[in-house]
Amino acid sequence: MRLAAIQRIFGFLIALSSLMMLPPALVSWWYHDGTGYLFITSAVILAILGLVIFLPVRHVRRDLRLHDGFMIVVGCWLSLALVGALPFLLLESPELSYIDALFESMSGLTTTGATIITQIETLPKGILYYRQQLQWLGGMGIIVLAVAILPMLRIGGMQLYRAETPGPNKDAKLTPRITETAKALWLIYLSITIACALAYWLAGMSLFDAIGHSFSTVAIGGFSTHDASLAYFDNPTIELVAVVFMVIAGVNFALHFTAWRRASMQSYFSDPELKVYVSLLAGLVALASLELFFSGTYETFMDALRYGGFQMISAMTTTGFTSTEFHLWQGFVPILMMCVAFIGGCAGSTAGGMKVIRVILLYRQSAREIRRLIHPHAVVHIKIGDTKASSSVMDAVWGFFFLYIATFTLVTVLLNATGIDSVSAFSAAAASITNLGPGLSKVGANYAELNSAAKLVLSFAMLAGRLEIYTLLVLLTPAFWRD
Repeated sequence: MRLAAIQRIFGFLIALSSLMMLPPALVSWWYHDGTGYLFITSAVILAILGLVIFLPVRHVRRDLRLHDGFMIVVGCWLSLALVGALPFLLLESPELSYIDALFESMSGLTTTGATIITQIETLPKGILYYRQQLQWLGGMGIIVLAVAILPMLRIGGMQLYRAETPGPNKDAKLTPRITETAKALWLIYLSITIACALAYWLAGMSLFDAIGHSFSTVAIGGFSTHDASLAYFDNPTIELVAVVFMVIAGVNFALHFTAWRRASMQSYFSDPELKVYVSLLAGLVALASLELFFSGTYETFMDALRYGGFQMISAMTTTGFTSTEFHLWQGFVPILMMCVAFIGGCAGSTAGGMKVIRVILLYRQSAREIRRLIHPHAVVHIKIGDTKASSSVMDAVWGFFFLYIATFTLVTVLLNATGIDSVSAFSAAAASITNLGPGLSKVGANYAELNSAAKLVLSFAMLAGRLEIYTLLVLLTPAFWRD
């Protein structure tokens, strides 16, 4: 393992992260909220720390191996979460412990949207903006990671496609160089964010709220500038804007790239994963709306469709916005929301969960095994569109599925062991590993009541879910360190 080369990257990244403190400092100055010094202090600390790490190895130039890639990906995300906690830690009111500050930072960067802060409206504008910015930067990092980095490490949802399928591919990048890929994705991501902010503003949000919520919508994060989330506005038009952009952000960004480059919508219509994604959303919205109407939760079907449809789309895309207190609903819809978050959005999107493409392959593999029971000698191939899935891809999918469920189970048990009731432990574990955010029972509104041990466990779950499980768990195996 080339530790000096890895150290050089970490140092550079930490020094560079000092720049992310400047926009909230400007916001603080604009609104005169008195928190600008928090961000300037954090920027200075990060710049010095980064240079101390970087300068001793600044001349190191070595090609990186696969092992180094895993270390860099995990180390970068963990480092950014650790240093991103500084402004929360330095905040005088509310006074947060480092574990609370780390939880908030990790939740932001992984676009989970779980928060331990109550009375969010009372926070200074600079801090409010910083929370939203964390999610936006984390969302872009997720896209570059999923589209450009993880396929090189031969893990992640993007490897499930072959080169001939529309959209992402297994072995090739969208453009010859990662830097070019990242620039193209940044442009698309920024364009969608600007469009979302403009739509929110025209729908009735203030400019500050529109920008903040566009950050968390396109990142599929769920942080809001209000305790009640989008329920604060009680505006159907704003909710409709959120629905449209949540669905867009849950689509594979490689498809957005292809549509933009070719100036054609054909890539959307021919993508098999997108077809299943849209069908699932439509079916789940209909199911939730009918249940809420016939159970008497809402008097009219239009109200049931408005609130049930919004919450179901927010859950499956793992955004975590709320337009009502869904955790107080009776019936199966709240539990169904927790379950569909495990599906998540498309591979290569900012959504969490296992990704639709994996669910498709798991379903088709299961259907094939049932058919083999009936026709033992039949040769049945698993296909995505016109492309046959290889045995290595299916092995990776089943391995991922096992590790995902095993990690979720372990997190649930650990949370239960810290004294949290079963429903809260189950939903908190599900909401964290899927990067959904809001849960049920004690974690329905926020995570402030949880103990420090539980917050650390959930921080691990957020990172594991965000990094596609394999990336993090491979570092915990002895074989990784022996090679």
